[in-house]
This record gives sequence, C-alpha cells and structure tokens, in this order.
Amino acid sequence: LQNVRIDPSSISFSMWKDIPVPFYLSVHFFEVLNPEEVLQGAKPVLNERGPYVYREYRYKTNITFHDNDTVSFLEYRRLFFQPDLSNGREEDYIVVPNIMLMGAAVMMENLPSFVKIMLSGVLAGLKQEAFMNRTVGEIMWGYDNPLVDAVNAIIPGLIPFKGKFGLFIEFNSSHSGLFTVDTGMKNISRVHMVDTWNGLKMVNYWRSKECNMINGTAGEMWPPFMSPTSLEFYSPDACRSMTLVYEQSGKFQGVPTYRFVAPKTLFANGTEYPPNEGFCPCMQSGILNVSTCRHDAPMFISHPHFYNADPSLLNAVEGLHPSKDKHGLFLDIHPMTGIPMNCSIKLQLNLYIKQVVGIMQTGKIKPVVLPLLWFGESGHIEGSVLEQFYTSLVLIPSVLEYLQYIFLGLSVPLIVSAVVLLAMSQRTTTEKSPSHPTTPSEPPPSSETTPLLRDTGTLSPDNDDA
Repeated sequence: LQNVRIDPSSISFSMWKDIPVPFYLSVHFFEVLNPEEVLQGAKPVLNERGPYVYREYRYKTNITFHDNDTVSFLEYRRLFFQPDLSNGREEDYIVVPNIMLMGAAVMMENLPSFVKIMLSGVLAGLKQEAFMNRTVGEIMWGYDNPLVDAVNAIIPGLIPFKGKFGLFIEFNSSHSGLFTVDTGMKNISRVHMVDTWNGLKMVNYWRSKECNMINGTAGEMWPPFMSPTSLEFYSPDACRSMTLVYEQSGKFQGVPTYRFVAPKTLFANGTEYPPNEGFCPCMQSGILNVSTCRHDAPMFISHPHFYNADPSLLNAVEGLHPSKDKHGLFLDIHPMTGIPMNCSIKLQLNLYIKQVVGIMQTGKIKPVVLPLLWFGESGHIEGSVLEQFYTSLVLIPSVLEYLQYIFLGLSVPLIVSAVVLLAMSQRTTTEKSPSHPTTPSEPPPSSETTPLLRDTGTLSPDNDDA
C-alpha cells in the first residue's frame, strides 16, 4: 500500500511524476468531398483521412505537498509528429468547414440583421468562405486568420483570443489546469482522488449541481483494490466528470486487469437519460454540447463516427461507419494497484453548421452536426516497467502461492507421521500401566510371606470365645 501513495519515497512516485508509458495521439480528419453541393443544401459526403500520429510526452511541474495530505501539480503535454506511424504528412491539404466563420455565424444568428449584414460584407472583403482548404499542420497548430480581428471589431469579445487559430494550439506544450489530489497518506482509498481543479470544488459550466461536480481522479491512476463496478475521472477536455463501467476481466501481458468502457448513457440527452438534463440544451442523444466551456462556439463532442449516438446524426452525413472495436474507448486497469496497463480514449469533435439569414457565406446549408475530426489517446505499459510490474504483481505472488501449496503438501506426511507416533506412544504407555478390572476377582492365595489382613470388627463370635 505504501508504494501506491503519492509520496517521494514510494516506488510509483516517479511513474506518477513523469509517466514512463509511451502515449500516442492519433488524429483522423473528415474531409468534405462536396462543399459546393453542401452550400446548396445537399448532405455532406465525408472521407476519413489519417491517422496523423504524434508521440505524446507528459510530465508534472509545480508539485506542491500540502498539510492536509493533498498535492497540487500542473501536467504538461508535448507532441511530436511521427511520420513513420502516420498515413500522411502534416503538409497534406484537407477541405474542412471554415470553423471560425461558421461558428461565428451561428453565434450571431439572433443578433439584429444589420449586424449580420455588416459581418457578411467584412467576410466578403476578406475573401472568407464557408469551406477552406488547409494543411493538417495549419488546422492542428494554427494559422493567421484575419477573421478574428474583424469579428472582434464588430462585436468586441465575441472571439476571446488573438493571433493564430488552431484546434490543438492549446493542447501542445500546455497544461490542463491546476489539479489538487489526495496523496493517500492517511486514507489509501482516497489516493489520486481530486480535491480541487483550478481551486474549484465544482465547475459552473452546466445547469445542475450533479453535472458540475468534480468526481473521481485526474484520469491517470485510481485507488487500489478496485471493485468491478465503475470508475470516475474529471476531464478538462470534456469540461466534466465522466463515469466508465466495468465490462470484463482479462489479462494484459499476463497481468490481471479490469476493463472499463463508456456506457451508452455517457453522452445521452436528458430525454433518454434524465440525470444528463443538466448538460443541456441538448440535441440528439449521443453528443455533448460543450459550447459553454468553448467560448460559446457551437461545438459538440461524441464518440467517433457517432458510435452509440442517435441514428439521425449518422444519417445526416455520408461516409461514417461506427464500430465498437474501432471507435469505443476503454481502460484496462490492474485492480490491486489502480494503475492503468492499457488504455485508449477516443473522442470526436463536431461543429454545428446551418444557414444563417443575413450572412450570405452560409448559403443554403441545412442544419447538421458535422464531424471535423476524431482523435485517440492510447498507451500501454511496456519494457522494464512491464517487467517490474509482472515480477512484483504476478510472478512473486504466484511463487508464494505455489510455495504455500508445496509447504502444505510437505506438511501432510509430517502431520500423519506425528499422529501415528502419538498413537503408538499412547498404546505403549497403556500396555505398561496396571490394569483396573471392572468386575470382582478372587483374592490371591495366602502364603507364608503374605499376611492375613483381617479387620477385627469382622471376627466371628466363635473366635471371640476362643
């Protein structure tokens, strides 16, 4: 138990501080094959491109231990493109929606008409269109977009950032917030459980107390002696706590594991699953509206290819093929220690687009939740770390168990021998001890050396006369 606590002297501390597991981020883009037809109201036809794979390094800084048995830290991620593992290059061009334009259009839908017409004129002057042809690197890490300054000039603060815009620009070489978690020094069942995130006990993105709660761990490790029920973690990327459920027991490279997966209710809407009502306003079941924590942009997250989502989302586009094996997320965790052995977290990023009257660039686009990309973060313990795990948690306990049976097997004949010797000893003792008959016996014959013992109180009268 001491080795799973967050303590500099524990074996797992270095693993917690600088995660030795090689993580990979795989990004799959959805290219729009018929952008002109979509502008006229046609169904989008998508083609999946990729994966574009990045090696992910995680490390913690600002590690501060507190008197209440908690520790605070910032965890950073650094990503490096892996061309040998990728199906494409960062220089590949892909046709995708103009995220800034289409997002701003939906955000401005309820503003006065003259404001929208003014914005449309500015967009035309900047030669901005509903779809754009950009490289993978630009979409990921950012490109100069004059639209940011133009929109903020008309509606100050609508787009709360400056400079380059990229979907993963805040993902690389940045942290996911200040976590404060329990060290488990006093209560091992609380180790890794989140105490606060960015100083908050609860977030304020959602409409109910339950949905705003910060539950579980930071998603790296869990308390030991896990039960095959469920686990929770707080995800800053999803802006909420997430619960996974137990699916099955198994083994990873010989190490016993519990597999946890996402339930169908994870992204269900409030109608299908009432506890999720706090995450609304909702659309179809199977997508989560994250606009409240994404600067009010009409962004939604889901499982890749709308796996486990309402069929209407899948039918609104062409080119998606949901599969549990390809698109379901899972965590394989060693239940005794709470340490993940193998994991794959997969999410899809979607943009809600539609025709907005007054902004001519939106054409006649029919309302649709359009997939932009999906990504998977995966990793598994290997090499010397796996060998240490297997030796400490499988091999040594197995040897001890076998030795237990060997000792038990050797002790059986010893016990039998002891019982036999004890029985023989008791028999010998019995044979040497005087007998004690239960029936009267004849008195022994008298002899010259055997005195006749008589009780004077029992002499006959004839003897008295003599």
